[in-house]
Amino acid sequence: MKPARLAAPRIDELVLTGLADGDDAELMSGATLEGMHFTAADVSERDLTGVRLIECELSGVVAHEARLRGAVISETRIERLEAPVLHAPRAELRDVVITGSRLGSVEFIDNRWQSVRFIGCKLGFVNLRGSELRDLRFTDCDIEELDLGNARAERVAFDGCELRALAVTGATLRDVDLRGLDFTAMSTLDGIAGLRGATLDSTQVALLAPSLATHLGIRIID
Repeated sequence: MKPARLAAPRIDELVLTGLADGDDAELMSGATLEGMHFTAADVSERDLTGVRLIECELSGVVAHEARLRGAVISETRIERLEAPVLHAPRAELRDVVITGSRLGSVEFIDNRWQSVRFIGCKLGFVNLRGSELRDLRFTDCDIEELDLGNARAERVAFDGCELRALAVTGATLRDVDLRGLDFTAMSTLDGIAGLRGATLDSTQVALLAPSLATHLGIRIID
């Protein structure tokens, strides 16, 4: 019997035209902004709870300690975002592309993401615990730690990425393709049973063999 076919993320090309120039003063809690372009905005330590960004583009934005609880971001491109610390629990991202950005400790707890791409980003601690993720792709990204504890992830892929720590305790994975991750630098894997539903290559499985053996209670004696 042939193995089940691995489903790739379903992500359409994002096209934005006719955007109006926006003022960063418009980026505030509860605001709904549509069809706008923001350049070199600094929203550090700003309360952006419940902000809605629709068909927008943000370039060179600094958002250290910004608070985006319950934010909704859709059909939006974000370039060169700088956020050493970012708080965005219960946020929703749909049809979003994030490129060339540097994020440190980012709180994405209980998020809902659909059709999201990260390209050429450097990511620190990405906390996606309890989130629902569909159609997500990381390309050429350097990731320190990814926490998918109790998350539900479907059609997720990594291309040319490095990851140093992964937590999947209680995760539910379906069509999650990890073959594009470099595991040689991985120092921590929590909740190995949560990898059920993921796809790995033979080299990755070999690297994970000691963790798999420990999980299964297998003693290895040469």
